[in-house]
Amino acid sequence: MKNFTKLDQPTGRSIYLDEKEYLFFGGTSYLGLATDKAYAELFIEGVRRYGVNNGTSRNNNVQQAIFDQAEQYAAMRFGFGAGLLLSSGYLATQFVVKMLSMEGELLYAPACHPSLWLDINPAVTGDFRDWSLRTVEYINQSKAASFVIVSNSLDNMTPERYDFSVFKNVSAMKKVTLILDDSHGIGVLRENGISIADRDFLGENIELIVVASLAKGLATDAGLILASAKRIEQLKKSNFYTGASPSSPASLFAFLNGEHIYRKQFEKLQANIRYFESLSEGYLNSMANFPVFSSKDTSLYARLMEAGILVSSFPYPLPTDPLLNRIVVNAHHTSEDLDRISHAIGIS
Repeated sequence: MKNFTKLDQPTGRSIYLDEKEYLFFGGTSYLGLATDKAYAELFIEGVRRYGVNNGTSRNNNVQQAIFDQAEQYAAMRFGFGAGLLLSSGYLATQFVVKMLSMEGELLYAPACHPSLWLDINPAVTGDFRDWSLRTVEYINQSKAASFVIVSNSLDNMTPERYDFSVFKNVSAMKKVTLILDDSHGIGVLRENGISIADRDFLGENIELIVVASLAKGLATDAGLILASAKRIEQLKKSNFYTGASPSSPASLFAFLNGEHIYRKQFEKLQANIRYFESLSEGYLNSMANFPVFSSKDTSLYARLMEAGILVSSFPYPLPTDPLLNRIVVNAHHTSEDLDRISHAIGIS
């Protein structure tokens, strides 16, 4: 079997191994920004302005303005009162979960990303909708008054969009803090938006906090926390925030100044998604506006490799389960690429 684990190249539209080109339909660079030349030029300009990195903590008496600017911009861009940036999505999610776990009973949704675990795997399995209905009933009947719910915003593997509207049925006497990891959806499902379009379920007793790794669709090595201004001010007093070195200022410069490139790539990505959906309808699992398509056809990976196409393939959700093949369309793929993989799959 070919070994693609020691590459010395970007993982863009194509990957080269043993002098052979493979079309790459994997990874998480959905918008293609990680290998976009114009976006890379912005990053390089950021390096020239701010240096390679900034190894000081955020409470240092000497600060670069880019960090505050990027936090304010992120909050405005994604529709929140305030934002907070850390060096990685993992740090951001661990920070929020550890801080808020002391504010109420911690309730995990199924299949939460490991970065959301407080310590050990909460091992919650099953259907998300069934879980959400049971959780609302549990909260309403509980003697406890405060709860912290932790969940992914969507399942990026199968894929599936989660519906949080059921939480509008939580009793007004209960306080709920909803922590959602939107790493795979932010800026991807909706232009300049988080995955959740409708926030009507958020009553006065329900607080929404969104955490995300920006390293995926938005090609920014940073972890983002979005919340109310009051909550962000509280988080900024923590040693997690003040004691850790920040993310790359050059990366944040590109994030702050590259929205025009992002918008162009977003349009390309959505056009590619629509076209591939038209080719693969009824054969692959997918959800609207999302670039991941999956199949449990165990022979698919080998057939695609023979055709010079590389996708992700691994047992899911458990190591003992059948292989799940994950096909990721990105903004740099061409219609010819999509025709080629469709033909190799055997659906066109």
